[in-house]
Amino acid sequence: MKDPVNNFEIPSEWIKRATLSEDELSAGIASGRLVLLADGSVLRRGYTTGTTATAAAKAAVLSLKRTIEHVTVLTPVGIEVTLPVSASGGKASVIKDCGDHGFDVTGGIEIVAEAHESDGAGNADNSGDGITITAGGGIGVKRGVPAINPVPLKQIRTAIRKAVREIGISGTDVLIYVPRGEEIALETLNSRVGVTCGISILGTTGFVEPWNEHLLETKQELIQQADRVVLTTGRLGMRYSNMLFPDHTVVMVGNRISEGLAAAKDKNGVIVCGLPGLILKWIDPDILRGSGSLTTQELIDQNPDDIRIDRTLAAAKEDAPCVRIVLLNRDGSILRDYTP
Repeated sequence: MKDPVNNFEIPSEWIKRATLSEDELSAGIASGRLVLLADGSVLRRGYTTGTTATAAAKAAVLSLKRTIEHVTVLTPVGIEVTLPVSASGGKASVIKDCGDHGFDVTGGIEIVAEAHESDGAGNADNSGDGITITAGGGIGVKRGVPAINPVPLKQIRTAIRKAVREIGISGTDVLIYVPRGEEIALETLNSRVGVTCGISILGTTGFVEPWNEHLLETKQELIQQADRVVLTTGRLGMRYSNMLFPDHTVVMVGNRISEGLAAAKDKNGVIVCGLPGLILKWIDPDILRGSGSLTTQELIDQNPDDIRIDRTLAAAKEDAPCVRIVLLNRDGSILRDYTP
């Protein structure tokens, strides 16, 4: 049984300990919603701000023709999910479900979308599909650019495009906003990365991993039991780490790199491997200061040899003196392979 969100092959021993029937477990895992832990207990994933905004945007468009109570959207990992919505007359509201994440400050927030039919001409974003997407209040801004990451922006546009076809209109203008976004942002790290006035719309998988102390203990157990371990930050990192280091146990720790390293403190040859964003910001949250780039990916795209990358990696030896750090490009090729 494989988890389709992170491509983790679930050990048979875990399945035998599961508190659910195998059929129920299999369906839950396939849906992306359930995560099986080593002791057989099950936690629920939540949905990202990206998936929540996508549901609101699609429902708003559909509600131009009828009242909508549920809407199905495609996540970036290719899994369709159905979310409850409240939508009529071109306005939709969706409450963000954080699943069993014990520390998600955006859990329970409302994301709203308003849609107006258009003739599809003269889009400001030059998308050519008759759709205009505007970020409103409560969505953060960095150097004048809305804090909607590329993956969820594509997710939102795809869903709107499908809704436009379904109700048979030429185009639509969609406004997305977060009523308490500016207030909630004060509880996030947005100000440290230059995002002001609201939250970010994020999500490379569409799902929120169910972080709590129980799950952290399970991952620590995996790390401690492994002979050789790779800590990775996300789905792509996990996929390529398994290919690059087949003789290692690969554990996805998300942005909990420090906790993962603490669990692996007595091991030799620990590797941190994954896409650059979380890893470089873990080492230096201010890596983008003065760079002129909005994201680490933009920094790399502009100059893969930027000295900031090497300087940041060198700084890691202070907190992780014996850790090998491998930064990956999205195609699995190696951007940097750094050993202190």
